[in-house]
Amino acid sequence: QVQVVESGGGLVQAGGSLRLSCAASGRTFSSYAMGWFRQAPGKEREFVAAISWSGITKHYVDSVKGRFTISRDNAKNTMYLRMNSLKPEDTAVYYCAASSTTGWTISLGEYDYWGQGTQVTVSS
Repeated sequence: QVQVVESGGGLVQAGGSLRLSCAASGRTFSSYAMGWFRQAPGKEREFVAAISWSGITKHYVDSVKGRFTISRDNAKNTMYLRMNSLKPEDTAVYYCAASSTTGWTISLGEYDYWGQGTQVTVSS
């Protein structure tokens, strides 16, 4: 079992940057694919980025490609999401999640463990 806790959210102006962290407990963190999702007010939770257990394979939703970077440090049981050139439409609660799937996945239903989320607000 894995428990995950997000941090690093906040209020930033458009064009600014933030780095989110996802700290995981448990000795098997390195065996899980990890992902970031977000949910804006009145909208469904959507996929943002995913990373394989090794950190070699990464995948992004088109709207964040070139601006966001997902990474992980298995020695520290931590995953990151570096967000640059933030836009007001990036405003949402950001969630990290762990999946026991092989490789990586964008499917919300294939993630087994979820954090409580961290708020990111981008002002115009």
